[in-house]
Amino acid sequence: MPGRVNYYRDLRADYSRPGLDPDALRRQLVEDNARYEAMREAVMPPLDLPAGRAQVEAENREWFPTHCEALRSGRFDLLGSEYRDEYVYLCQDGPFYGKENDREKHWVAILAQPGVTMCWPIVMFTGEVVYFEWMCLDDATGEAVAKGNVTFLRRGHRGGIYVKTEQLTFYRDVSASAELLKLLKV
Repeated sequence: MPGRVNYYRDLRADYSRPGLDPDALRRQLVEDNARYEAMREAVMPPLDLPAGRAQVEAENREWFPTHCEALRSGRFDLLGSEYRDEYVYLCQDGPFYGKENDREKHWVAILAQPGVTMCWPIVMFTGEVVYFEWMCLDDATGEAVAKGNVTFLRRGHRGGIYVKTEQLTFYRDVSASAELLKLLKV
């Protein structure tokens, strides 16, 4: 029987469960997220970069923990900047086109609310594809608040995210309260 896989074995930070990463690393990941998004080019770069698919995959591996920390920190401003202008979001309420998506703002507010921790127990990479499964747990009760899975098409730091597909299930709220929305940095 094959052993279990640690999906974070080659990544800088482990977001498979709550409380694994020190504050200094978390701050660095938020800074790196902003730095990576500043590298994005106005025109989508071709996949035939000098190192090609391998370079894009390496950049996506480098970026993923920064995405997790931006979400856990309620940094909707950083999450929104990860998307290209021609971004397409396919989900049960969608499709949505372009960066502005009010539904996603509500979801981030619920997932990043105080007393809830989002975890990504599974993450896989192949070229420009980033696939992960996520769950949110109530810190006090261990209750599942929400869960889902996402596939991003992300062309490394120069390209950013241009397609997102997601299946999500909320066990409690589906729309965030005004109080939770105020906690987001937008």
